[in-house]
Amino acid sequence: MLVIGLTGGIGSGKSTVAELFHQLGVPIIDTDVIARQLVEPGQPAFQKIISSFDSILTADGHIDRNKLREIIFNEPDKRIELEQILHPRIEDVAKQMLASFNSEYVVIVIPLLAENGKWPFIDRVLVIDCDPQRQLERAMKRDSATAQQISKIIQAQASRQQRLDIADDIILNDHDHSALKEQVQVLDHKYRQLAQNISN
Repeated sequence: MLVIGLTGGIGSGKSTVAELFHQLGVPIIDTDVIARQLVEPGQPAFQKIISSFDSILTADGHIDRNKLREIIFNEPDKRIELEQILHPRIEDVAKQMLASFNSEYVVIVIPLLAENGKWPFIDRVLVIDCDPQRQLERAMKRDSATAQQISKIIQAQASRQQRLDIADDIILNDHDHSALKEQVQVLDHKYRQLAQNISN
């Protein structure tokens, strides 16, 4: 089975593109969803995180994701510490999910793929790219955040060029939804052809 790693900066349109692939019958693994599940109370990563980070619990005993995000963007050492806790576990869950699929190809959404290196079981990297100003505006609207808050996140992520440097395929999300859908359809055809070549 062909495995596509889908990545892009904040506000680039990763979730929208993943949904378009899903509508074409492609299984989607979203590492953000896995990460959210791993930090729920009772999960092995939960205790490790609250032991490593001070004052991040909400009144009802859950991890305050906004507070945790703020810490890791302001303290690079803490970001590395969190990644060391979560990434091996995320990778293990993704592997288990892959083993359960029977499809020509699957898409794994990995927002920080450029930052953390290529995963060993990914065959191709698909980067969702867009104009930086458009990226900023989308993220501000989606997260109800200020330009300063989003700019800080963008600066903490890999640069646009660093993401493009690891890309096997690129979708440009600077136009309307129909243009985006057309690009996804072209890649869907390409990936199914590649998957057939692998199986043959």
